[in-house]
Amino acid sequence: MNAHQPAPYAALSMYIDGQFIGNDSRQGEPVFNPADDTILGQLPHATKEDMDRALDAAARAFDQWRWTSPLERSRILRRVAELIRERADIIARDLTRDQGKPFVEARHEVYSAADHAEWHAEEGRRIYGRVVPPRTPSVRQTVVRQPVGVCVAFAPWNFPFNQTLRKISAALAAGCTLIIKPAEDAPSAAVALARLFHEAGLPPGCLNVVWGVPAEISNYLIRSPIVRKISFTGSIPVGKQLASLAGAHMKRVTMELGGHSPVLVFDDADIPRAAALLARLKALNAGQVCMAPSRFYVHEAVRDEFTDAFTKAFSSQALGDGLDAGTTMGPLAHKRRVGVMEQLVADACSRGASVVTGGKSLSRPGNFFPPTVLIDAVDDSRVMQEEPFGPIAPITSFREVDEVVTRANALPYGLASYVFTRSLKTSHYASTRLEAGMVNVNHFGIALPETPLGGIKDSGVGSEGGSETFDAYVTTKFISEETA
Repeated sequence: MNAHQPAPYAALSMYIDGQFIGNDSRQGEPVFNPADDTILGQLPHATKEDMDRALDAAARAFDQWRWTSPLERSRILRRVAELIRERADIIARDLTRDQGKPFVEARHEVYSAADHAEWHAEEGRRIYGRVVPPRTPSVRQTVVRQPVGVCVAFAPWNFPFNQTLRKISAALAAGCTLIIKPAEDAPSAAVALARLFHEAGLPPGCLNVVWGVPAEISNYLIRSPIVRKISFTGSIPVGKQLASLAGAHMKRVTMELGGHSPVLVFDDADIPRAAALLARLKALNAGQVCMAPSRFYVHEAVRDEFTDAFTKAFSSQALGDGLDAGTTMGPLAHKRRVGVMEQLVADACSRGASVVTGGKSLSRPGNFFPPTVLIDAVDDSRVMQEEPFGPIAPITSFREVDEVVTRANALPYGLASYVFTRSLKTSHYASTRLEAGMVNVNHFGIALPETPLGGIKDSGVGSEGGSETFDAYVTTKFISEETA
């Protein structure tokens, strides 16, 4: 399909108990194209009655789905993966329209998400228990893992297809049912997923999609006694609020929260390769990636060489509408973020940093901010303390390995990190001492279906992906039976 072919934006709806529910007389909100500020569609908000219906449907469906054969669950997830690949271009076109990322990135997100559905389809068949040898022959001791129940998930706007599918696949493969509230800013991806699962034969009530004012939806659903598990991907402040509410009701949580990923570039690193890779990663989704490299610590002996190579690669991005063939970096998803980028740059410069490239918003429609490189940003400047979540790369220098590890670990974040060195000794030392849930050494190798994705400290609790993905979706039950 031609990415530029005019076609209607997807019809938006909720999905409750196997039915698609449009605007009708419900309140809602407009969905904007961040590239030109045009209105794409109207998103319906769930009423209290809608949420009660979703809760009731998920509870009823759980009574059946929990006992459904893992082979049947696997079949449905595999069929969803097939449908995703068949319709990747159509889904990606609308994802680009409401989220902003270039079509090639959107298509990659959609197409690679099929791997997550397939992996969970297979791994869900391996949620094993065990037999514990008894102390007396007349006793049989077993440990079984059973689905926790109805789950509620909140998915982010930056990867609305991939992150939403991750949560749906983990819950369904474990035998749980789910109510998911994706981000209202980029809703087409979740609506497409609901249609794919519906077509794949998922029983009504196993998956429900609702929209609305985030605080109102989360407060109502998390407090419900029907809900037993919460999954959230988003900002640290909101994550802490939801975790606190869940904790008050003794409910399990998986939290994948914000980060401020340190990059450690040592003097023996392959500088041209490191600069090119990091520039590409930093430009991805206009820097709106929780695992994006965002604090650059470069050894003083190679700082100038790295800065020159990185700036050349990073500043070469072609900004524009993601459906334009030449675009390599799209707009920020929200207009307010453009102002935040300017504030971060101004604060850094007031503390002695210098702008190498970019630094100012563009005079054009849409939420565009250019690739920006800062040098000599001090550690207590906002851009070094706060997750920028945009195309700003602050570069500072260091001398010793212990010094840079200490500086990298100084913040409360602990999601992703990056190390570039040719030394096995340095690599091992830094990767084992960095306080992060994920460490990349000389490449980017995280966020795969078969590997755990999660943070430590303020960056989250639990993991999504890998065999760890099911830990919060199943309970452990010990059964001791006297057989004589």
